[in-house]
Amino acid sequence: MSLVSKKLRLGDILVQQGYINEKQLEGALQAQRKTRQRLGDYLVDSGLITDTEIAQALHIQLGLELIQLRGISVSQEVISLVNGSVLRKHNVLPVGFDPDTNDLILAMSDPLDMSAIDDIAIITNSSIEPRISTTREINAVLDKYFGSDEAMSAAEQYSKEKEQYAAVLEANQAEQDAELSSAPIVALVRSIIEQAVRIRASDIHLDAMEKQLRVRFRIDGVLVEKMLYDISLLPAIITRIKIMGSMDISEKRKPQDGRISVLVDRDEYDIRVSVLPTYYGEKVVMRLASKSAMTKSKLDLGMRKDEMALFDRILSHRNGILLITGPTGSGKSTTVYTALSELNSEQVNIITVEDPVEASIPGINQVQVNNKTNLSFANALRSILRQDPDIIMIGEMRDHETASIAVQASITGHLVLSTLHTKSAAASITRLLDMGIEGYLLADSILGVIAQRLVRRLCPNCKKPRLATEEEMELLGLAGQESIEIYDPGSCQMCGETGYYGRIGVYEIIELSGEIKRIICKKGNTEDIKQQAIKEGMKTIRMSTALHVIDGITSIAEMMKISFDEK
Repeated sequence: MSLVSKKLRLGDILVQQGYINEKQLEGALQAQRKTRQRLGDYLVDSGLITDTEIAQALHIQLGLELIQLRGISVSQEVISLVNGSVLRKHNVLPVGFDPDTNDLILAMSDPLDMSAIDDIAIITNSSIEPRISTTREINAVLDKYFGSDEAMSAAEQYSKEKEQYAAVLEANQAEQDAELSSAPIVALVRSIIEQAVRIRASDIHLDAMEKQLRVRFRIDGVLVEKMLYDISLLPAIITRIKIMGSMDISEKRKPQDGRISVLVDRDEYDIRVSVLPTYYGEKVVMRLASKSAMTKSKLDLGMRKDEMALFDRILSHRNGILLITGPTGSGKSTTVYTALSELNSEQVNIITVEDPVEASIPGINQVQVNNKTNLSFANALRSILRQDPDIIMIGEMRDHETASIAVQASITGHLVLSTLHTKSAAASITRLLDMGIEGYLLADSILGVIAQRLVRRLCPNCKKPRLATEEEMELLGLAGQESIEIYDPGSCQMCGETGYYGRIGVYEIIELSGEIKRIICKKGNTEDIKQQAIKEGMKTIRMSTALHVIDGITSIAEMMKISFDEK
């Protein structure tokens, strides 16, 4: 407590530690007086510093312990000492209590916040021992202990309001639904989105069942049921989501699509919304994408050194086509955006045509397909070619016309990046042949093809080693060799009892050689191209995943999930 009582200013600490300079601090303090935000919040929102860097600076300067909250289990006696709303207000979390000394250990995003320390001390009648954490980590734990109760409280409040309004608004259901998108429902929808973000969900599913509304989150590619509400909540929740996504709240019989942008823990998320009429009511799926997460560093893609070298070599060309292929949810968009960020500089003109634009990249001209104005991929591409581009990204090659223009653009001196939905790298080439593109044009234009999947990473905290069976050794391509140690998923607090935490990309990369070009010109089949690529050193999806199994990164069950049909 003595260190905190010195009342050192956060800005001075950040300057002393070299995270910002005096000029940036002065500008931030001036802006902060207008916005009335806390200085740390303003600096993070402005992109000058991350909340992790703030926590590290405070740890170094104040000598307070930096506490890791992921997977933490707080006893019910400690967590119930303070009301959840008070903890949310100050962004603090009680993590331990010593009855002998009457000390309460408190994780704080801002340990210099004396009003928070005073409030918690008065409420608990304890001495406060601050620890340092980040806003996001504290909120994630608060969601775990209070999220369901807060959501249920909002649902109950809505039910009371509904009874009061029912008689007045019975005549006009659409008006009633809109009217009831008031504070409780707004809070409920917001809570669902925030909880999904904090546990790394990629999608939120709202399922209308006979008597209940089921909420599921897709975490690391797997759907997990999180909440169940009474079906009477469905109309108001759907209406609130439609209002947020600029959709027609009176239309309940047709599918609708919308888009929502929200800030969660100072990070901007773009949410694509799909509403579909089903037997018991409308079903909603919301796909979450963090604008910062879409543009990863190349090193974060999960490529091995040889794959990274091949990827760099393909991107170094000035003209030609790079195809990135895989099923929905395999990380294609992230790979494309990472490549674009790598190529982005003031010396090149990059233009994209997408449906929809998934993340905004400064310095890149992004065009969104709009069928209402007849702005299709093909029409947009024709216009783009008159804009003096160096690099073109096409969201997806869907038809002969788009593919043909892309091939012509690559031959006339442009680098073209695009995606396809095919099972393998070799199948992408035969798909374009099937679209009617001449083999000699394809052979001349394609630089390389990357097929990819995502597999779940084993939780390093609880994965369980064992010796591989003979059958598993054969699946790993190690038949006849001495059995090796592989890992199965365990179960612990760190991974939410799933045995897995996060995902990693696995890749199959073909760089077009002279022999593969000859096969394409002769309109050879997928197997011919694949076998030639393997001869030249390509590793298939299964081979790449097998290396991750051998290295203890993923399990053999995950390998079989993405390559079950591969021999």
